[in-house]
Amino acid sequence: MTEAPLIEIRNATIYRGETRVFEDLNLRIAQHEQAAILGPNGSGKTTLLKSLNRELYPVVQEDSFLKILGRDRWNVWDLRKHIGIVSHELQIRYTKTTTALEVVLSGYLSSIGIHGSLAGRVGSAEKDRALQVLNELGVSDLTHKPLGEMSTGQQRRCLLARALVHDPDTLIFDEPTAGLDLTASFDLLARIGNLINAGKSILLVTHQLNEIPPDIQRVILLKQGKVIADGNKAEVLTEENLFTTYGTRMRVSEVDGYYLASPARP
Repeated sequence: MTEAPLIEIRNATIYRGETRVFEDLNLRIAQHEQAAILGPNGSGKTTLLKSLNRELYPVVQEDSFLKILGRDRWNVWDLRKHIGIVSHELQIRYTKTTTALEVVLSGYLSSIGIHGSLAGRVGSAEKDRALQVLNELGVSDLTHKPLGEMSTGQQRRCLLARALVHDPDTLIFDEPTAGLDLTASFDLLARIGNLINAGKSILLVTHQLNEIPPDIQRVILLKQGKVIADGNKAEVLTEENLFTTYGTRMRVSEVDGYYLASPARP
């Protein structure tokens, strides 16, 4: 039996509020494939991510669908067992008093924290697994520390632990280094590389070339809801394609598998 794609989108029209962001969007990403979606602000990256997260759905029309792992309908709790999400937007939704352990445990509930009645819905097995993941990420000393007393990089690792608690096959990173200093950025990018080497599938959504790890070879360029280019990184990340996507002339260089953009000389 042929394996269902991780993501299969056909002729999809997707609105965000009153704004039509995508029309006749077609995109297919296989399971076990490493890919990056790159584009400027307003290109549709957030809308696409919310669609994959089942916060938005495409317009119902003939021969049009958005399927994840072969299904167009998912219970969000079941989906989290297959796909984990790490994003700056999710991170800032937590209160500063939420502890690292509470962040990770909330991954079992697809909630923001586990305050009130939610606390009774996680058992000892889930707590043991949460502690294990925090330890694996080197932040076990933060277990009972509130987010407000952590660095942004430490908070991001707690979000990564939240995503990993189900041991999903796929992880989606949305603007992974947003708000991080260089040390924390390099640390997180190295962890993404380690996850790829461990067999995880990574879908990275970004507007920064340098966030794309060397192990990700497929790049999809988005601009105003349209796919500008899709293919091998070396063939897609050309100065002409990037000018078409961003409207700005730039030079592209490659260092140890990372692609960097710099202003083009007048």
